[in-house]
Amino acid sequence: MTHVGHGLSGGEAATRRRRDGPNVLPTTRPPSPAVLLLRQLVHFFAVLLWVAAVLALVGGMPQLSVAIVVVVVVNGVFAFVQEYRADRAGRRLKDLLPARVTVRRDGHRSVIDATDLVVDDVVLLDAGDRISADLELIEAHGLAIDESMLTGESVPVRRDTGGAVYAGTFVVEGEAVARVTATAGKTRIAGIAALTRQAHRRPSPLANQLRRVVAIVAAIAVAVGAAFFGVAVALGMPPTDGFLLAVGVTVALVPEGLLPTVTLSLARAAQRMARRKALVRRLESVEALGSTTFICTDKTGTLTRNEMTVVELWTPAGTATVDGSGYAPAGQVHGDAAVIDQLRRLAVTAYRCSNGRVVEKHGGWRPVGDPMEAALHTLALKLGVDVAGGDGAGDPVQVVRRYPFDTRRRRASVLTVDGLHLKGAPDSVLPRCVSTHGAAAVLDAMTARGLRVLAVAHRPAADLPPDADDAERDLTLLGLVGLEDLPRDDVADAIASCHRAGIRLAMVTGDHPATARAVAVEVVLGADPLVVSGAELPADELALGELLDRDGVVVARVTPADKLRIASALQRRGHIVAMTGDGVNDGPALRQADIGVAMGASGTDVAREAADLVLLDDHFATVVAAVELGRATFANIRRFLTYHLTDNVAELVPFAAWALSGGHLPLALTVLQILALDIGTDLLPALALDE
Repeated sequence: MTHVGHGLSGGEAATRRRRDGPNVLPTTRPPSPAVLLLRQLVHFFAVLLWVAAVLALVGGMPQLSVAIVVVVVVNGVFAFVQEYRADRAGRRLKDLLPARVTVRRDGHRSVIDATDLVVDDVVLLDAGDRISADLELIEAHGLAIDESMLTGESVPVRRDTGGAVYAGTFVVEGEAVARVTATAGKTRIAGIAALTRQAHRRPSPLANQLRRVVAIVAAIAVAVGAAFFGVAVALGMPPTDGFLLAVGVTVALVPEGLLPTVTLSLARAAQRMARRKALVRRLESVEALGSTTFICTDKTGTLTRNEMTVVELWTPAGTATVDGSGYAPAGQVHGDAAVIDQLRRLAVTAYRCSNGRVVEKHGGWRPVGDPMEAALHTLALKLGVDVAGGDGAGDPVQVVRRYPFDTRRRRASVLTVDGLHLKGAPDSVLPRCVSTHGAAAVLDAMTARGLRVLAVAHRPAADLPPDADDAERDLTLLGLVGLEDLPRDDVADAIASCHRAGIRLAMVTGDHPATARAVAVEVVLGADPLVVSGAELPADELALGELLDRDGVVVARVTPADKLRIASALQRRGHIVAMTGDGVNDGPALRQADIGVAMGASGTDVAREAADLVLLDDHFATVVAAVELGRATFANIRRFLTYHLTDNVAELVPFAAWALSGGHLPLALTVLQILALDIGTDLLPALALDE
């Protein structure tokens, strides 16, 4: 066991690194550019054209054979370039694990590469650090961890001495000394990433439909070619000439122009989506978006802004509402003069026992520390309160003693020269107040609306017992603070567009059911949404699909395995499923879904690598815009197909006339000319249908 004050020795750390390897997540090696190009040259439709090229060569038409090969190669290179550029853009979005980490080795504080961490290293954590290995907390002081990337839970979690924290999470408040328990492939995040790689991705609807069309066209082409051979021989044509005729007819029936038309259409749609902040990582995903029938969306950061905002306040003197959103101190507090006066006192007390704050940076206001505490600082600024001084003069207040938040007490307080300032969970604070003034009913109303509620109280005596439990008694309740993670402005309209398009929606989140339901109602996900928790989901996949196959369902407190099952169950019901997400926990479901949609700005590597579509602006409305473009592209491809196939039937007429005349009539169109028609005169009019 490592001595906490000394840490590992340099020699022991080096030995363990040689034994266990570097602290990097195991990843699937990406395919090389050569493999990516080869995939574009050997898919089912391309194989049909390769066969046509071979037949043309055997039939004594080398120019035609070369022309078909050029079509396949040029189309393959074009599709390869489009997907390779998207893949490179995705890699530039990578949000890597921290490059450096602070440890204690040989009794000294050192900063090392995160890849050099080994089991039993002593790690020193501070606010703002991103954790790069699974750790056991040896000492923890007011530690709050943002685990949203792992669990989907938007509220920072308090961790105490003896608890565990995991790679990929953030320290938003406090400090700690911890021991490394797992690195690299043995971490919790690596397990979720492995689950992501195991998830199966179905072929897109376009791939399935094109495969069926190509099979039918190939069968018809061979049958018609054989029929022409028989008719030609019966009319007295030499068998050799009849065979050449059959080859020409077969090649003419293959819609060579369809492949570049489809590829160009998908590429143009991908470019349009990119202009709307949606990065397509696979071209066929464009069409799959258009076939989407069910969208499973995360809540935090996707439907909502992932910004805590105080929206409602209550004091014994009355209630008040707060304008504005986010962390900018823009907006007003609306209430009676007596209420506003009490709220200023409440704001001072709430801020005194908080470590989070807001700062103006790069033209905007950003939270530092706990987002909820940062929202309290914003409230104080909106009220015009000088949070630095208790008398309004701006003089710093002397702190006598702090009682940090812990999961047992569920409250935090600070003793200053002007009294004890306390905030915490209402059910923890209200029983310690001298009088609650009917706060219980107000609390019920706030929580029913999905607000997160804090109770704020004060005790004027300065000479208090040192024990927190004894000091935090006989409190004067100052009021309740209702906070909300507001929905994005464009979400309601985007959801309405989905309803009009017949697309069903489900919210799949790690948050509390009541909070998730309130957001669902606010954005009109459903008039009376069905709310279930992950623990309540049926074990049977058929029953699970039947339960979820409705509009406006909300699934809360889900695990990564739950999300994977949800995507699979809906697919078994015949749905084309799009799944949005930004965290590591979303990776497996993003891979399983027909369309995985990851957040580009706030998402993790695992989510982005598993996704087909990356939202550069993290807006749910961008998903809907991409679906609309995908639907238009799908409809256009159906038009292309009809246009090409009817055109190919017309191209048979010269061959039919030549065969029926026994070869006496000249062949009006050569096979090479027909290929030129397919690629030239067919391609441009077909693309015009895309406008």
